[in-house]
Amino acid sequence: MSKLVTIFGGSGFIGRYVARRMAKAGWRVRVATRRPNEAIFVKPYGVVGQVEPVFCNIRDDASVQAVLAGADAVVNCVGVLTESGKNTFEAIQSEGAGRIARLAAAEGIGTLVHVSAIGADADSDSEYARTKAAGEAAVLDHMPGAVILRPSIIFGPEDEFFNRFAQMTRMGPVLPVVGADTLFQPVYVDNVAEAAEKAVLGGVPGGVYELGGPDVMSFRALMEQMLTIIRRNRLVMNMPFPAARLMASGLGLAEKMSLGLFSNSLLTKDQVANLAHDNVVADGAKGLDTLGIDPVAMTAVLPDYLWRFRPSGQYEEIKESASDLRV
Repeated sequence: MSKLVTIFGGSGFIGRYVARRMAKAGWRVRVATRRPNEAIFVKPYGVVGQVEPVFCNIRDDASVQAVLAGADAVVNCVGVLTESGKNTFEAIQSEGAGRIARLAAAEGIGTLVHVSAIGADADSDSEYARTKAAGEAAVLDHMPGAVILRPSIIFGPEDEFFNRFAQMTRMGPVLPVVGADTLFQPVYVDNVAEAAEKAVLGGVPGGVYELGGPDVMSFRALMEQMLTIIRRNRLVMNMPFPAARLMASGLGLAEKMSLGLFSNSLLTKDQVANLAHDNVVADGAKGLDTLGIDPVAMTAVLPDYLWRFRPSGQYEEIKESASDLRV
């Protein structure tokens, strides 16, 4: 019988790419998710019965243990960008990661791949970064041979970065950003999935790998490149950090005062803290090159899914070609 991998968050942005790759490699894939009925789309990644979404709440020992039963390898792709209800940074990224590693070790599972993030730092002023670091420490405490992947900003058709800001360009002539000079090294989602696949298949020594693409660019430069792709003229306006903190505090207060009617997904104090630090692969860190992976450039992928934000959508290039015709 083929081997089985349990992928926590296997229907999410990164997880679905890992699930597809593992299915193509011939593995049985158990996609652990809070909403299995909404993850049916993963089933066609393999033959009938090869890829199955199952319910799991990583805040619960029994739930995690159930989806680990019989697994040969584990991949944890679960993370949150903003807190919501019981799904706090601490509960998901620290305690949840530790729970998965502890129970995987108890089950005798020898391979664990944990997706963290560049910027994970126990001393950070960002709770997101601190809990990412705590999650890494908990994983290594229970499974010292685990592979930890730290990607920079991840781009791909389902991303929450370029899609979000491209959507914002429809709202007016100004595109506000916080930390316009902060550096990023965006990495293609399937490059991250390929790194996870290599680790599961046993070709990667345990340790931490920082994953970044071929381009290091400021936040402002990334937005200008995006604007070129979607054919929109917008003023990229930097919001100073003091003003951003004030705005984030106001939005956070509004969320509390609304008693849950308003959920602040626009800007949080924790996001402002993160944006104050560069998000690039550290000098000397093991990365995609160590894994033998050729990074995909943004320009090769962004036009394939950002075209819908152009003024005329899929017809924009036709109109541009027609404008060059001479009567």
